[in-house]
Parts: sequence; structure tokens; C-alpha cells
Amino acid sequence: MVTEVLLSRTEKGFDADKPMFPISVIADLLQVHQRTLRIYNEEKILVPERSPKNRRLYSFNDIERGKFIQYMSRELGINIIGIKIIFELLKQQNIKAEDQKAFIDEIAKNINITYEIQQQNKEKLSRRGRKPAPIA
Repeated sequence: MVTEVLLSRTEKGFDADKPMFPISVIADLLQVHQRTLRIYNEEKILVPERSPKNRRLYSFNDIERGKFIQYMSRELGINIIGIKIIFELLKQQNIKAEDQKAFIDEIAKNINITYEIQQQNKEKLSRRGRKPAPIA
């Protein structure tokens, strides 16, 4: 149903770049803290538009970019500086946003970043900042 609504809006001139969502909604969607989105903004890897009241507003395309950032960070274990470099390289190579994930997947495959390695990265990242389990 949501897809149907989006398609009908697209046919009527729906703009995926139109900033509509506040930071709290995007943080919930991406399952990150709002501070993380502010850091992304400071590092210029996910820069929202500003409302007349200076509030951050994100578009559908910003959501997709945020998902891609999360993929590179959580699945591939790339830090923010690495992500900045990757975005700059993708820009220099003129790779469209919709093709970026496939391009990065192909590179990861070529350098043997397997699914198992990705799962290990996810597990390591999920334990960050937590105290070790008590020894029984």
C-alpha cells in the first residue's frame, strides 16, 4: 500500500529530494541516536536541509543515503573517514546514487570481504561499549 501511495505521488510529481522528516524520525528509521546524525552532518556525509526555524529536515533520498552509510559502517566495518573518502571517490567516478551499493558490494567481493567477515564486523560493533560478561 505504501508503495502504491508513493507511486501515485511520483506520477503526480513527488519529489524524493524534498526535505520533510525531522531528525527524530530519521534516527528511528535508521536505528541510530540523533547525535550520530549530527556527527554525519558535521562530517558532511549526510547533510539535511534546514527549515525556516533552522531545524534539520531530511528527504527520502537522505534516508537512502543514511541506509547506505549504515551498511558501510555496520556491515563492512568502515569508519566515518573511510565513508567520506568512499563518497568522494564515488562522486569522482560519476556513479549514480542508485548504483553505489552494487559498486561497493563488487569491490568488497573483489577484496574478499565475505558475508562471514561482514557478520563478524556486525558482532564486534554490537559489543562496543559494553562491559564483558561476568565469568561464571
